[in-house]
Parts: sequence; C-alpha cells; structure tokens
Amino acid sequence: MKYIPPKKLKVLMGLFFGAGIWGIIYSLWIHHPPMVYLTIFGVINLSLGAMCGYLFLTQEPRSTDKGKK
Repeated sequence: MKYIPPKKLKVLMGLFFGAGIWGIIYSLWIHHPPMVYLTIFGVINLSLGAMCGYLFLTQEPRSTDKGKK
C-alpha cells in the first residue's frame, strides 16, 4: 500500500472518531425518536477511524532510499 504521512493519518483518525462519537451520541440520546441511520453512519465513521489507526500503527517508516543509483 502507498505510504501515507503519519500526520495525515492522525488528523483522519481524529475526524472519523469525533464524527462517529458525535453521531452516535446525538442520534441515541439527544434526538427523539432515535435516528437509526445516523447511528449506523456513526458506527461506519468509528470503523473508518479504526482502519486509519491500524494503518498508522502498522505502516513501515518511509525509506530514505530514492532508488538504485
């Protein structure tokens, strides 16, 4: 897989986790009656945040080699 800078992955993780948590809390406790589709989108955002976290933790550092000379 292509190398993704760690800073970009951290920002994506924060956005996905924040949007997912907000969506779940809003749809289950604030808005009545509960909106099921917003809860599902929140779970999808949490999954995408977990995927970005997995990539962040398992990706190898960028090599300093620019190719064969």
